[in-house]
Amino acid sequence: MTSSPTAQEIKAIFNQIAPVYDTLNDGLSFGFHRIWKSMTVKWSNPNPNAIALDLCCGSGYLTFLLAKQVTQGQVFGVDFSSQLLEIAKEKESTKSFLKPIQWLEADVLHLPFPPNHFDCATMGYGLRNVTDISHCFQEIRRVLKPKAKVAILDFHKPANDFIANSQKWYLDNIVVNLADFLGAKNEYAYIYPSLERFPNDTKQIQLALEAGYSEAIHYPLLGGIMGVLLLTK
Repeated sequence: MTSSPTAQEIKAIFNQIAPVYDTLNDGLSFGFHRIWKSMTVKWSNPNPNAIALDLCCGSGYLTFLLAKQVTQGQVFGVDFSSQLLEIAKEKESTKSFLKPIQWLEADVLHLPFPPNHFDCATMGYGLRNVTDISHCFQEIRRVLKPKAKVAILDFHKPANDFIANSQKWYLDNIVVNLADFLGAKNEYAYIYPSLERFPNDTKQIQLALEAGYSEAIHYPLLGGIMGVLLLTK
């Protein structure tokens, strides 16, 4: 197993890949990430008047999906990559039908919000990259209102050896080559090591319950290659 990168190294990776982030997300998931993100938003249980939070928002795809549901409330998009946030803001300027989104550069381990503030939350492809998952769970729980839900979408390393080997081949031979073509090979080579370090679904549930959530359910997708962890405060 490789050593874990520091928070600053992860931040640098995402700042560097910002220009090709959306293109590579489509390539990495065959475009299915759009469906998975819609499911994630639905499971977070937003309502039109909610105060909603999208963590590790990247270029804003999940955030915009949330904003379509939260028509009268307020949506916050948080990421520690200033470059990705700039892209999200540029994309928002083309979506005049949405209520303005509040974009914040911040670390998910140190959220700049008071306790019991949000009605729902989402996170897409962020949990795998935080340096302290237990603390991340605690911090998200802190800012959620009682009974509020957070839905967390991420890649996983499947338990089935054949699927896991197929995933590794795809990442090594397709995704990294596509990233190389787009000038981001070294940055995207970190994905498979991050999957090897990432706790499996059972461990994620255990960590979430230890962090104080009243309920934790994990929904595997695509043979375990993807999954959504749904937590209730």
